[in-house]
Amino acid sequence: MQTLPHGSWPSPLDARQTFAGLTRRSAPRADGDDLYWLEARPQDAGRVTLVRRRGGGLEDVSLPGQNVRTGYLEYGGGEHASFGGVVLWVDYDTQQVWCRRPGAEPAPITPHTGGAVRWSCFRMDLARGIVVCLREDRRDEEVEPVNSLVRLDLEGENADLGTVLVAGRRRRRADRARQQEAGGGIPEGPDFVTDPVLSPDGTRLAWLTWDHPRMPWQGTTLHTGRLDAAGDLHDVREVAGGEREAVEQPVWLDDDTLLFLSDVSGWSNLWRVDLGVGGEVAAGGAAPAPVTQDRLELGHPRWVPDSRSYAVLPDGQVVSGRSRDGFRDLVVIDVADGRVEEVETGTTYVRDVAVLADGTVAVDASRADAPADILLVHLPTGGTRAAAGERTSPVPEGLGALPEPVSWTSTDGATAHGFLYRPVNPQVGAPQGDLPPLIVTLHGGPTACAVPGLSAARTFWTSRGFAVLDVNYGGSTGYGRAYQERLDGQWGIVDVQDAATGARHLADAGIVDAARLAITGGSAGGFTTLAAATFTDTFAAGASHFGISDLATLATDTHKLESRYCDGLVAPWPSGEAVYAERSPIRHVDRLATPLILLQGTEDKVVPSDQAEQMADTLREKGLPVALVLFEGEGHGFRALDNQVRALEAELSFYAQVFGVEPAGRIEPVRVENLG
Repeated sequence: MQTLPHGSWPSPLDARQTFAGLTRRSAPRADGDDLYWLEARPQDAGRVTLVRRRGGGLEDVSLPGQNVRTGYLEYGGGEHASFGGVVLWVDYDTQQVWCRRPGAEPAPITPHTGGAVRWSCFRMDLARGIVVCLREDRRDEEVEPVNSLVRLDLEGENADLGTVLVAGRRRRRADRARQQEAGGGIPEGPDFVTDPVLSPDGTRLAWLTWDHPRMPWQGTTLHTGRLDAAGDLHDVREVAGGEREAVEQPVWLDDDTLLFLSDVSGWSNLWRVDLGVGGEVAAGGAAPAPVTQDRLELGHPRWVPDSRSYAVLPDGQVVSGRSRDGFRDLVVIDVADGRVEEVETGTTYVRDVAVLADGTVAVDASRADAPADILLVHLPTGGTRAAAGERTSPVPEGLGALPEPVSWTSTDGATAHGFLYRPVNPQVGAPQGDLPPLIVTLHGGPTACAVPGLSAARTFWTSRGFAVLDVNYGGSTGYGRAYQERLDGQWGIVDVQDAATGARHLADAGIVDAARLAITGGSAGGFTTLAAATFTDTFAAGASHFGISDLATLATDTHKLESRYCDGLVAPWPSGEAVYAERSPIRHVDRLATPLILLQGTEDKVVPSDQAEQMADTLREKGLPVALVLFEGEGHGFRALDNQVRALEAELSFYAQVFGVEPAGRIEPVRVENLG
């Protein structure tokens, strides 16, 4: 074993291996004993293919060259569905819905609109020959995209783009206060509609809605209605939810019983409502009732439609992911008495859940010792196997650092959370008394969370002798609604304080080197990085990957889903414009005192490259170390493999030069100005 200072350890995992790695599988969906999922394959330039597992064999369902992805609400989700062997998916290039029936050639069932109409969340009734789904209409440029619940003809061409069941609201783009409607003949409806579900007999429909300025994890409403023989909707009523209650994922337990998640208690628990004949509430079940009432966190933020955090088993019990201490394990819930039993699977974070006809559970899950994948779970034992077969990890065995949950007291007296990953490399050790430099990493969102588990990108650092603290700052999910609401009106304050106090906590405990603390993040995480570099003196280095430096750009120029997001995170716009200026690093460059590397695409529409260049100029004038790396043609996020590799190596080179260590291996150095 070699003895080398932390930060200079040689690693068998280079930057190209980190990004070129594995096929990413996601969105498992069951149809009888068949299992479907999406695959983003590196060898196919990341194009997403729809795959089916049938009888142990695998086949591609979508056509060669197609990219299965919807542009619905920009982030996508709900791009494929299957029922009775009939499969639907969205082709990204055209945004058309394609259909594959047994024994027939695939064909589109919606017209080509040049991407002006987008689709999601398909629910089929084969007996009627209809599809209930979400439609986003972007054809009128004077109006925000209109999100509606519609019915398509499964056998037709749907030239009329479907029959509207729940009409979305039309809002003028020019009206920032969103008080006046654009008209156009469509009755006023919700700003957003999502997650429609058909009862097993096809007679009932349930769905969720919410309105600006809320996000779906802040307040949603659950509705039900009856469908007649033609598929038209009647007897619509509200069942649960409101402005201060986030309802998620309605699922029919049977023809008369609807399950859903609600955080009305402050925690995302399972609820049920029993409905009678004709859509009336059954006697004795006049109101929704909780199935579980513990400090559970079964749901997760609905950034995209049709995410499945739980599913019904053949015996009527529910299998679900459950967040606890930042991890998300698998549990089985008895709907009759609310009893919750943990399933010991060895996974660290469970995302989507699906159930096959024989009771086998499929999950999209992270693991501590293997890459994230679609796993098949045997519930009686908790045993797992990869649905597509185990594969070789890009991370060599023994090199991955384990996630250690850590907590500390932040500036406001609240307890903050995160995961510590210590340096791990079986071939190298550090001199006695040498403490590792720390990299604080920040998830995006900011309503999201740090996902514990094996990560090639994280191992790139820990195998070189860096410690990593992945921070679940206030506002992160998985710790209850109150923790999430710590960030309300405090973005740029609470997240910055939690990151800074977390770094100091590890330094004070003698775990990391107090003189070598770094912070890094992209987009929203990049904003916190820049804010920490501007408004604190904790960090000796920072790396901003296309970080948001001017919050006003988010309030005035972003897509519909997030157009009012900052109203809750910062302040209402435009009345709170002064608060945006107060929190924006670009408005306070005079306070910058932290060496920075700025990694920026030249075609970024969210964060114009001149903002990064202005910050670089300020650091040059102050004589502080600075590196600016511009990537020609890249937007908000780096897509080209060579650029991803260059960005990672440049960040390593920057830290090494600022911290005074010599990185091992062939790393193209970055030019750091004012290094002294």
